[in-house]
Amino acid sequence: MERLLASLDDAPIIDKDGYEYLVHPISNGVPRLDPDLLREVVVEVMRTIDLNVDKIVAPEAMGIHLATALSLQTDIPLVVIRKRAYGLEGEVSLHQETGYSESEMYINDVEDGDRVVIVDDMLSTGGTLAAICNALDDIGAEIVDIAVVMRKVGPSALDDTEFEATSLIDITVEDGEVTVH
Repeated sequence: MERLLASLDDAPIIDKDGYEYLVHPISNGVPRLDPDLLREVVVEVMRTIDLNVDKIVAPEAMGIHLATALSLQTDIPLVVIRKRAYGLEGEVSLHQETGYSESEMYINDVEDGDRVVIVDDMLSTGGTLAAICNALDDIGAEIVDIAVVMRKVGPSALDDTEFEATSLIDITVEDGEVTVH
């Protein structure tokens, strides 16, 4: 976790309409995402969660690189929850709201009885993860684990569900500073 913790030192924080947004290689690909940092994070995720699953599920866009690397390391298939509808048979739509946006997302290739792990970069307001968990639950998938690299300390929409996420680190972003808890 040495590289992940060190990467927070220089991560810019921008104001998005009163919301302090951490710009980080894992969350945004800016500044560049070094392979050593990605590898460290994926190895730690593998150590932390239950990978006895049928599928890895990740939301577009910033969960994709993490989940891809995890899929390559574990040989577990990857399903991306997309921001665009394709109208494929069995496609399930969901509405997600975060502290700074809202949109529709779409799930394909997850079926009743599938055991899944959800992987994402950041749990902040929890709107995306809560919507994904509820939609997967409605499909009949078993959510075995939820892994996020970073979790902003404080209440989130995930608190209003039966699901819990495991984070590699917990942080606060206040007054332009990141604090690790």
